[in-house]
Amino acid sequence: MRALRLHGDRDLRIEDIDPPPPPGEGEVRIRLRAISLNHIDVWGWRGMAFAQRKLPLAVGAEASGEVIAIGPGVTGWKAGDRVVPYGARTCGTCAACREGRDNHCENVQGVAGFHVDGFAREEANVPARLLVRVPDGVSFEDAACATVTFGTVEHMLFDNAKLKPGETILVQAAGSGIGSVAIRVAKALGCTVIATAGDDEKCAKALALGADHAVNYTEKNFSTVARRVTGKRGVDVVFEHVGATTWAGSLLSLRMGGRLVTCGSTSGVSAETNLMMIFQRQIHIFGSFGCAIRNVSDGLAKMAQGILPVLDTVVPLERFTEGLERLESRRVFGKIVVTL
Repeated sequence: MRALRLHGDRDLRIEDIDPPPPPGEGEVRIRLRAISLNHIDVWGWRGMAFAQRKLPLAVGAEASGEVIAIGPGVTGWKAGDRVVPYGARTCGTCAACREGRDNHCENVQGVAGFHVDGFAREEANVPARLLVRVPDGVSFEDAACATVTFGTVEHMLFDNAKLKPGETILVQAAGSGIGSVAIRVAKALGCTVIATAGDDEKCAKALALGADHAVNYTEKNFSTVARRVTGKRGVDVVFEHVGATTWAGSLLSLRMGGRLVTCGSTSGVSAETNLMMIFQRQIHIFGSFGCAIRNVSDGLAKMAQGILPVLDTVVPLERFTEGLERLESRRVFGKIVVTL
């Protein structure tokens, strides 16, 4: 079967490899249909695994497919069921896993496509407990954005920031996969959305998605706009994942007692922070990484209701490098999906 495997820094090859063995106890075999690209993939390709890993390694952390074989002891699944596999190899037995806090697993083996073999291959055996059913009417391409993209947004906005209807939210980097989804999810909830982007074209697209205001942060101070839009009060929530270049402005944009939730640092991992502002204005800062399996299910339910990911580009596996180059160049608005 075909697989896209990483052999070294930026050394990606489409190869023929042996198919997996028959699924073992508690496993199912899935036929992968689509994978979507994320910054975590780029980090992996650049060698930023933060842990030992064995190469070559099949890449791809976020995917969709269908069940083609059932292992011993598996119930509730049958051949033909459409699924998305949860990307983290969690233990399923620690206190966090038992409580449904999968992304807090105490014995996690790693992230698919990053530390362990990922989903950019035609077939894979996956523990049945890590599968989420794809609702009728949701395409493989959209479903491929469920785990890292929709799941991350669900966990950030609702588990951490506790976003409520009628609140005002500042969404950074509207052109990213999670930024574009956050706009749609927040608007569906009835929130006022202020979006930022790096150029006027992306700002126009953010407005077309439903954002009430869009700020080109290369030309305007987005914290000033946030203050003006809210009558100097400040926003209730900031959806932050850019890092150093937007951090100070994100904090300045918040109201007294506002909540900032962050899951990324693509512009740098270190930023100066005014600690006096944090405690005087009683700002809440939430770190968010990954999501729980229930967040994936909630995201797929939203897709079934019509809240879909924004697909920038869909390419076949043979043109995978085009998607990678587009993601790295930041010309993308939304998600890049690769079909198998």
